[in-house]
Amino acid sequence: MLRRSLLVGAVGSLVVASLPDEAAAAPADPLAGMTLEEKVGQMFVGYVYGDNATAPAAADAAANQAHYGVASGAEVVQRYHLGGVIYFSWSHNLANPPQIAALSNQLQAAARADTGIPLQISTDQEGGIVTRIGAPLAVSPGNMAIGATQDPLNALGAARISGEELLALGINVVDAPVVDVNTNPRNAADGPRAFGDRTAQVSLFGAAAVAGYRLAGIGAQAKHFPGLGDTTVNTDNGVAVTNETRAQILATHVPPFRAAIAAGVPSIMAAHIVAPALDPSGAPASLSRPIVTDLLRRQLRYDGVVITDALDAAALAGIPQAKIVLDAIDAGIDQLLMPADPPAAIQAVLDAVAAGTLKESRIDESVRRILRMKRELGLYRRGDVSTAPVVGTPEHLRTMATIAARSITKLRGGGIPLAAGARVLVTGWGVGTTQTLTDALNARGVTATRLWTGSPSAAVIAQAVAAAATVDAVVVTTNNVWADATQVALVKALVATGRPIVAAAVGGPYDLASFPEVPGFLAAYGYQPVSLTALADVLVGRADAPGRLPVTIA
Repeated sequence: MLRRSLLVGAVGSLVVASLPDEAAAAPADPLAGMTLEEKVGQMFVGYVYGDNATAPAAADAAANQAHYGVASGAEVVQRYHLGGVIYFSWSHNLANPPQIAALSNQLQAAARADTGIPLQISTDQEGGIVTRIGAPLAVSPGNMAIGATQDPLNALGAARISGEELLALGINVVDAPVVDVNTNPRNAADGPRAFGDRTAQVSLFGAAAVAGYRLAGIGAQAKHFPGLGDTTVNTDNGVAVTNETRAQILATHVPPFRAAIAAGVPSIMAAHIVAPALDPSGAPASLSRPIVTDLLRRQLRYDGVVITDALDAAALAGIPQAKIVLDAIDAGIDQLLMPADPPAAIQAVLDAVAAGTLKESRIDESVRRILRMKRELGLYRRGDVSTAPVVGTPEHLRTMATIAARSITKLRGGGIPLAAGARVLVTGWGVGTTQTLTDALNARGVTATRLWTGSPSAAVIAQAVAAAATVDAVVVTTNNVWADATQVALVKALVATGRPIVAAAVGGPYDLASFPEVPGFLAAYGYQPVSLTALADVLVGRADAPGRLPVTIA
């Protein structure tokens, strides 16, 4: 492991040393000539609706009109001088690679015509369970799967490939890696999004991922500071609180951010977690000066861009929007992600400057960081991306498949491999998961049938039990059964049939603890096709399961 650490450190140093000199690509004083409105706009990262920035579909134009007062993404960028746009499938930005590339070109053209400052374009392409763009891209099996390989070079390789493919689509910042230490098995925010529950390993793998993204030339974003690993609540859905002591947080959760900073991460996302030991006021970290300025800026000496998590999150629902954005800026935040009402949020900042309660020099401080990041990422020199981008190359796909194969972990070996020619029922969690796994098994000489149960009712469990009676073995997929008693009931009913049962956890591996009676148990750490294909290979005996648990299961 020491050799790996030295190698990753050397690669990170090499990447930092080889960053392009962009000094000539931007003005000597990048703020010269910028209006206050343009500077404030640079601090906001929002979403726009539509697969086309100038001619969106009618429904997308109506959604933009309702959210921003204009119809197209290009008009949004120009009216509000946005510093960044984040892509989602639900906002209809991510249909296919040529469309994504064309949208990126259109949005960049709008930014060039407005301020001349290139646009930050981002998406949450973490891999595994948080994957915004699937095939034909080469998709990573996800952080915990990579952690299970016990090789940080896999973190570097997966990040480099993902970064190269995103850049081909005009996406110049990836909202990854997650560097939280997943110490709480019932963590609804992280789970398999984390590399593991051991601080040293997460630090090493997180730094390797940052180095991989830098090799690709894309901006990385370490998240979620000061760490979400001890929580149970996802801040998208409610208030998350950690009751760990300051010493525990600094020893367990902060070191991976320190490692990411040492690796040259250009951006860090501040979480909405409440950490009373770090800020007794109870303010969320994203709005906390003791956490953002005192801890991240001063103690960790980070002078890169700090962005909030999404400001429309349920964790902030009880706070007025003007207070959210102004408290975030006071805390030391540079970029404000996805406020619930962007025009009103922007106006709140402008009004505060006009009233003298917020100094323009404070705005300048953040904008200088943002423009420096854009310059160092080479955005001023980048032209349009190809509208026929090359992604999902055989080499890239092969590398991701190899990483996934090395991640599959055999926690109990009963019934593995399945007998040649066996009749197998594939059942359990995941509509697409059960179908993909069934197809993969059938392609490998097993006669597999499928019964998706999801979170099953008693009647559906009875169907599964009846189906199990007609086959030689059962493969049941599970995902976070600690939060779903119906999945537990399904597995126990299947075990009671007496048929050989193999359970496969396609989320966190913690499901193992709920099923001491299941003789065969595999951990795949995710449900992307690349992981399910690797899982099928292990089930039929084509491959071993060399992965090792990156977390502790009680």
